[in-house]
Amino acid sequence: MKRLLLNLFGLVLTWVIWLWLAGQELTPPASLAIATGGTLALFPLIFAGRWLLDHQPTVERAEWVNSLVHYLLAIFFGSAILAAVRFGQVSTAGQILFPPWLGLGLMALSGLVVLLVVFNLAVKGLGAPFAVALTRVVVTDWLYAWTRNPMILSALAFLVGLGLWLQSGLFLVWVLVVVGPAILVFIKVYEERELEIRFGPEYLDYKAKTPMIWPRKPSR
Repeated sequence: MKRLLLNLFGLVLTWVIWLWLAGQELTPPASLAIATGGTLALFPLIFAGRWLLDHQPTVERAEWVNSLVHYLLAIFFGSAILAAVRFGQVSTAGQILFPPWLGLGLMALSGLVVLLVVFNLAVKGLGAPFAVALTRVVVTDWLYAWTRNPMILSALAFLVGLGLWLQSGLFLVWVLVVVGPAILVFIKVYEERELEIRFGPEYLDYKAKTPMIWPRKPSR
């Protein structure tokens, strides 16, 4: 019951902050500051979450810490994305000449993969890629047989496509130089440890056999 209330509070707070930010008239410098600062804020959050996991490495503790970390991550990173999109829409700094339809194509393809990943987790993992419904089984089939993080890979591809569609070179720099490293640190420092605690040897075996990001054909 307590975790349900925490999830409801987290969802409501996240949406309120996102909607408030979406309604603000932000200047390009303010948008850029929020996009960069919101992403960099993930680093202390990641290491604080890792400390909480290691301080008491139990399944119940990991689930509570996950709820806290995931909602704070959604608030900071979601706000950063909103601000980055606003910057890409209104700023001509760093504009690149690139056919927008190619960006739309990449967004459509990667967006489809994101939906397939959600379906994959729901069917095979009995959950979702977020604290509101944590997976209960280590997912090793379908997309997860090729890479341990198909959601991250497809989400980064979607952001690259978004930058190409916006024709914003600075947006692409933000994705590749700021977002990419932050997400990799999140996976390596926090998420892998959390999964080790919740699933133990089963996850460690999967981790040893499957690449972290770049897909590889599964071995028979």
